[in-house]
Amino acid sequence: MKLLFLGAGKMATALATAVVRSNLLPLEDITASDILPQAREAFTKATGVRCVANAAEQIAQTDILLLAVKPQVAEAAVKALLPLKPGTLVISICAGIPIAKLQGWLGTGRVIRVMPNTPLMVGKGASCFAPGPEATTEDCTFAQTLLGKAGIAHQVTEDLLDAVTGLSGSGPAYVFELAKAMALAGEAVGLSPEISLDLTIQTIAGAAEMLARKVGSPDELRDAVTSPHGTTAAGLDVMKAANFRKVIANTVIAARDRSIELGKGK
Repeated sequence: MKLLFLGAGKMATALATAVVRSNLLPLEDITASDILPQAREAFTKATGVRCVANAAEQIAQTDILLLAVKPQVAEAAVKALLPLKPGTLVISICAGIPIAKLQGWLGTGRVIRVMPNTPLMVGKGASCFAPGPEATTEDCTFAQTLLGKAGIAHQVTEDLLDAVTGLSGSGPAYVFELAKAMALAGEAVGLSPEISLDLTIQTIAGAAEMLARKVGSPDELRDAVTSPHGTTAAGLDVMKAANFRKVIANTVIAARDRSIELGKGK
């Protein structure tokens, strides 16, 4: 089964690295293509996978095409490769491009649309995918396995991918903003920038690991560290007064709504 990455950026590199390390496919069955020489060089250095400037020769033997180009150049990049080999499965991680549009460009409904996020690059991705009208159960299983090599993955209907974008697709930026706020707060109460950031990173990583290991639910873990009238309670009172949960809800909704607009070409 021949796999071709169209686009050799950071997300494609992360997925290819996961495929190679897990032996999901033999190295000789994987190829990539990118117009940028520096991207090709970096991709091959990181993955060991051959990366070419033009995939015209490879496309006739490709069984799975993974679209990882920038959304604004996706149509031109795809149409330059047509026709695809009959029965080719197309997996797209191009943000905001709906299945119907991909189907129109490609002439096939054997498409899977993916919404990944950037922690994919460190093997901690949170991805969701939606199958097109001609995608098979086996296709979905492959997508689940592929994405699962670099994090977690869930199958959803396409109408939920905008919500996924708002939550996990954009979510790392929310966490980074929280980290910056915590680090600055630590500095404001006297810690050095280095120690404040180090404590912030470890606190977030440790709390996430407790959740991942199912030590308790978010509510249970919060309550376990919160003594009545104690220091944590004082901090949480400030968050409650600022309607912190509503701020986060509005943040996710705004990102979701913008994802919807982008999907409509706005």
